[in-house]
Amino acid sequence: MGHQTNGDIKMKNYKKGARVWHRHPQLIWIGGQLEHDVTFETKKIRLKLDDDTTAEFDISSLQQLPYLRNPQLLVGKNDLTLLSYLHEPAILHSLQFRFVDRQTIYTYCGIVLVAINPYSDCSHLYGEDTIQVYRGIGKSVRELDPHIFAVAEEAFFDMREFSKSQSIIVSGESGSGKTVSAKFVMRYLASVASSNKNEVTAGIEQRILASNPIMESIGNAKTIRNDNSSRFGKFIQINFADNGKRIEGAEIKTYLIEKMCAARRHPIVKDLHLGDFESYRYLVQGGDSQIPGVDDKHDFDDLVNALGLLGFDEKQSADVFRLLAGILLLGNVQFYNEEGCSAIDASSSTEIAQLCSQIWNIDENALRIRLTQREIRAVNEIVTKKLTKDEAIRSRDALAKFVYSQLFSYMIHQINGALNETVTIQENIERFIGVLDIYGFEKFETNSFEQFCINFANEKLQNYFNNYVFKLEQEEYLREEIDWVRVDLIINLLLI
Repeated sequence: MGHQTNGDIKMKNYKKGARVWHRHPQLIWIGGQLEHDVTFETKKIRLKLDDDTTAEFDISSLQQLPYLRNPQLLVGKNDLTLLSYLHEPAILHSLQFRFVDRQTIYTYCGIVLVAINPYSDCSHLYGEDTIQVYRGIGKSVRELDPHIFAVAEEAFFDMREFSKSQSIIVSGESGSGKTVSAKFVMRYLASVASSNKNEVTAGIEQRILASNPIMESIGNAKTIRNDNSSRFGKFIQINFADNGKRIEGAEIKTYLIEKMCAARRHPIVKDLHLGDFESYRYLVQGGDSQIPGVDDKHDFDDLVNALGLLGFDEKQSADVFRLLAGILLLGNVQFYNEEGCSAIDASSSTEIAQLCSQIWNIDENALRIRLTQREIRAVNEIVTKKLTKDEAIRSRDALAKFVYSQLFSYMIHQINGALNETVTIQENIERFIGVLDIYGFEKFETNSFEQFCINFANEKLQNYFNNYVFKLEQEEYLREEIDWVRVDLIINLLLI
């Protein structure tokens, strides 16, 4: 027995009184009802909208028909794939209903967990009592409310049940809460990984969690859309042994550190008696650097404690802070043109003297030469070329970026060493759970190669999402000969 065509199904549903969606200039989408039956001959659609206004528009194909609304009893379900219609207005309306009326930020969409950033304190959702609700229930976790701990529990269960490593991809636009979600996955795994914790195991788990404030301190920045935006991508691999009963260590792999953007306001300015942070050029280029509700001293204390947990002694920690302080002083060095060549402005004498003698302990004259001259090496000779003012500024910033990049790499190397200091034999690592946290899509007035790489990676992730959530589901409907309304996807394969 054959099944109806997609066109027949559509027309059957477009009768007078049918509930549909209509695009709205302010509300994005608004509900309405058809005021007449729609046939293949229909050229104009007339709607009565929920705000008691009417709307009319012409159509020339089935693709221009308004989106159908889901039955009210389906709105607010905890899995979007349970909706009869899975299109843009249906998804947005269901998420809005759950967020506003149900006051929940999590919703499933098949294997995907959708999270809405509430931009408010939700710490009550992630306490130890909540961890215990999801702990150890495996696949039954889908019977509970959607939660980031449910995703972590399912990955942990599958790793142990099927003896295969698992990965959790955290994606979204800037400010959507990706890094926070990744931290909660790590917290859950650190809490549930071992039923008989010993001192060594507990130490590993503490160090894994302690890596977060360090990475945020050296890799996050305040942006227009996010007060604590990750300016690098990372893949956190938590390694397990004894069939998943014990965390054996962890490894952090980083991608695309945005060096100068990461040099945000930091308490080291006060700790090293460098004056007010607003007097440092690198810290105020983005405008207002104040972050309401942030306690710098508390965060700095957390950072110092985390460094100690991860094996940094007092001298190593002091060296890290001195390198950062030196970068801030270097950014304040100003130049002027002198007969077509650059020279360091006299107003910068204090900064460069303090940088060289007190902070970095380097030769001041050598630094002055490096900032205003460039060596060109030929086969048998070295030619010195004086830099213009603009070239000297770029040279100064390039040096600051290089130092910061090297410091970042050093910190990650040290963190990885501390996370794996108990691993004596690589073969002990049987499998892992990985958490990928990368930039979201970015589009600025001026976009660099970094934005190209970031958006290319996100397009790959978007294609993976489309394939799993929509394409495979629709192919299953076709095989089972189930009546359905096709979701027209914007396929990005040609783009990638």
